[in-house]
Parts: sequence; C-alpha cells; structure tokens
Amino acid sequence: MKTSFNIAVLPGDGIGPEVVNESTKILNAIGEVFNYTFEFTYGLMGAEAIFKTGNPLPEETLQICKEADAVLFGAIGDPSFDHNPDAKVRPEQGLLKLRKELGLFANIRPLKTYASLIDKSPLKKEIIEGADIQIFRELVSGIYFGEKFTDEEAGYAYDICKYNRDEIAPIVHMAFQEAQKRRKKLTLIDKANVLDTSRLWRKVCKEIAQKYPDVELDFMFVDNAAMQLILNPKQFDVIVTENMFGDIISDEASVIGGSIGLLPSASIGNENALFEPIHGSYPQAKGKGIANPVASVLSTAMMLDYLGLVEAAEKLRHSVEYAIENKYVTMDLNAEQHYSTSEVGSFIADYIKYSEKSYYNFENVKIGKSTIV
Repeated sequence: MKTSFNIAVLPGDGIGPEVVNESTKILNAIGEVFNYTFEFTYGLMGAEAIFKTGNPLPEETLQICKEADAVLFGAIGDPSFDHNPDAKVRPEQGLLKLRKELGLFANIRPLKTYASLIDKSPLKKEIIEGADIQIFRELVSGIYFGEKFTDEEAGYAYDICKYNRDEIAPIVHMAFQEAQKRRKKLTLIDKANVLDTSRLWRKVCKEIAQKYPDVELDFMFVDNAAMQLILNPKQFDVIVTENMFGDIISDEASVIGGSIGLLPSASIGNENALFEPIHGSYPQAKGKGIANPVASVLSTAMMLDYLGLVEAAEKLRHSVEYAIENKYVTMDLNAEQHYSTSEVGSFIADYIKYSEKSYYNFENVKIGKSTIV
C-alpha cells in the first residue's frame, strides 16, 4: 500500500493561505499517527499569480498539479478585479483553466447539519435537522466553457451553453453509484421545459438509470429545486446537475448548515483531483485570524478518501465533529466565545494525535479558556 504522497498546494488569494495552512498542519498530524508521508509542493494561482507573473495559472503551477497525487487549493478572487469590469485577465480564469487542463469533470459537494450548530442556520430546526445531501455538479462544460462574444459598441453579448452525451454520462454514473451507497435516490436538476441541453440531460439520465435499478430517479426544474432546498431539504439525497445550475444550487445549499465556512468540495477527473472549500477568498478577513478552516479541513478529509486513506479520513472527520461539539470554533460559529483560525486547526491536529489524552483541558475549553494542562 502506498504511504508517501505528493500534494500540490495552491494557497491562492484572500484567506486561502490561512485555511490551507491549517490543512497541511493537520495532514502532518495524520502522517504522524498513521505513518504516512505528505510532501507539499507549492504553486501560485489566482490574483497572487497575476500580480507576480501576469498569468492566473502559470505553466509551472499547472505542471506541479499534473505531477501530484492530489491538489489542495485555498480560495480565489481579489477586490481589485471584482470591481473592474474591464479587466481582461481575472483570477477565476486560472481556476477554470486548471479544471479543464486536469479534466476535473465532477464537482462533489457534501452538505450535512451538525446538531450543535442547528441554531446558526437561518432555517427552522425542524426543517433542516438531519439534512444530508451530496451534490454532483458537472464542471468543465456548459455555459461557462461555451463560445463567448461581446460587441461593446453595439451593446451585444452572448454565452453559448453546449453539452454532448460524453460530457454528461460520466458524472451521472458517479452520482448513481454514490446514491447506491446512500439512500438510493437521485434527483436531476434541470430546466427541461425550456432548454434543449436540459432535455439531453434527462434523456441520458433515463438511459443510464436502467443500469441502476435499485436507485429511484426523479427530476426537478431548477427554479423549483431552489425553493425546495429551503422548504424541505431532507427530501434530497444525491443531486446531479449541469455546471451553472450546480454552481448556484450548491451555494444556496451552503446556508442550510449555518455557515459557508463548513462546506468542503472535491473536483474529480479520470487521473487528477482537486480539493477546496466552497467559500470564496473573503478578502475582508485576510490576515485577521478569523477565517473558519473547517471547510478546508473537511476538503482534506475528502482528499484522504480519494487517496484510499479511509481510516485517516474518518479520524479527521471525527476530530472536526469533536471540535464543533466542544465549541472550539471560529467567530462565524460562536461570536461570544471563539478561537482563531490557527487555534482551531491546532485543536483538531492535537485531537488526531492524542484523542482523549489531548493536552487541551476540555473543561476549560467549554467555558472559554484554552488552558493547556
């Protein structure tokens, strides 16, 4: 069994470097406990790469990612580009290109609720308690990658949305296989009453469904799905959808758990994989030590699963849950009693190594004193 892994680390912009630092800290703890070795190779991407090289995805970074066993990514985006509609080079172009170059066709976003954080959600407890959803978003086709044109003088622009069967089938198979492991229900979110591309998605899904007779397949228009996620999220098990709908729906779903800082993601291809929190670069929090590292840490757990280190992944998830249950969390989850980004990461890393024998005095943690015994 392989025990040494080369991880490409792309800290990115804003709070990206801070949350990724906690993930690498925790990977070192995992390595110590399970006798694995993680070698980290760092690369530039996003606004930081533009500032230093003029390119949001330098060729050197792309090569680092292609040679790695997996890619750990922080966040992307910078206000200097967000507020400049005339910018020809943007940080997000780097991420889109990386997904395409690595063939990362499937974005997987798990969403679950934590009992101790139910009151942080804007939705009622009885609506969200027990919600557990896996969203599969097609990632390298559709309107984001279709032909684009702008005639500024005429005030005219278009973006073309295109799909073919070979772009749809792989992620649909993945979604069905995940549903088989869970509650055996798959929902395709589309707009088949209006869009030809959505009608193709439905046709392909129905054909593939015949190979998974144990999974119930249903369909929902995206506008209704956006409403149903708020009214009754527990009706969903596994969701599969196209690129733009998946982008919107998964961000909407993030509020169910109470904080976007909790939600991880994996982007998977046939030969490569990238793991990142779904939150943005949050530039207002940069350098303040208030960013929630949990989404990055749980993305790291998904990476461990991908690498076949299932026991280590489960240990990491359990350690995160322990930190949340003991209210060792950042400001977004507890404004009155909170800890810094680094403190939360250290708490999780320490629990991985020592569990109940941790040097943290948990009674003091619960009353807001991070006393070390």
